[in-house]
Amino acid sequence: MGIYDRDYTKNMYSGGGGGGGMRLAMPSLTPIVKWLLMINLGVFLAMFMIPPIANLFVRLFAVWASPWWESLLVWRYISYQFLHGGFLHVLFNMLGLYFFGTMLERTWGSKHFLRFYLTCGAVGGIVYPLMVFANVIQPGFLLGASGSVYGIIAAVAILYPRVRVYIYGIFPVPMWVLGLIILFASIASFQSGDNAGGQVAHLAGLATGAVWVYWKPLQNKARIKKQHGKWTEKIQQERRFQKDVDHILAKVHKHGIKSLSRKEKKILKQATDREQKQNMR
Repeated sequence: MGIYDRDYTKNMYSGGGGGGGMRLAMPSLTPIVKWLLMINLGVFLAMFMIPPIANLFVRLFAVWASPWWESLLVWRYISYQFLHGGFLHVLFNMLGLYFFGTMLERTWGSKHFLRFYLTCGAVGGIVYPLMVFANVIQPGFLLGASGSVYGIIAAVAILYPRVRVYIYGIFPVPMWVLGLIILFASIASFQSGDNAGGQVAHLAGLATGAVWVYWKPLQNKARIKKQHGKWTEKIQQERRFQKDVDHILAKVHKHGIKSLSRKEKKILKQATDREQKQNMR
């Protein structure tokens, strides 16, 4: 994973050379991605350099499916995302976070991106013990940011499918192709039993990332529709009020103020108060 070509934002590109396009250079760090990188790498170094700390962190902060009650320690669905089991594990996760996470954070903003990142990882962590309880996979423990990073990859593949990604710096593929490669590779690894628990988290992260991207526009449409409905109702109420005021004024003109009921006098007073407030502005 590395350099990909797309029209994204000009200050992230260098000249594209003879291809006539723009080539994304090393992206500058965004605030949340920077902090996530620092925390993940800091925790990994502490675990690598001090084995007792590694054992303690895994015991306290990884997701365990056995005994069953440990799956109820809900903070672990966040904390496990910051633990890694080896150099390649943390390396590939942090590369994915760096290259693709910066894209999403710039697109969505820091708060939205952080919610997305932690949610994808948390769903991966929750699905893991559920699959153990269903006897689909063997019990053990789960750690790593892979669920979060796979969610990021799914989101980028959907939002920016034509981004060109150079696998191993050699093979250019569109982002949507990379997403499918990762999806099918995870399914194949899960079926073969190779790191089945980790693959469960990967697939859950991918699914969460995809659902998030497709669900948000639906939420926005529903919100707009709701707001439109409120404004429509408000306009209709105002029209009914003005119609009542016109009727009351016509009644006063024809029969005098004493002909008004208590309710009609109240409506007339409201109309008078409104007009006075508008004149004072």
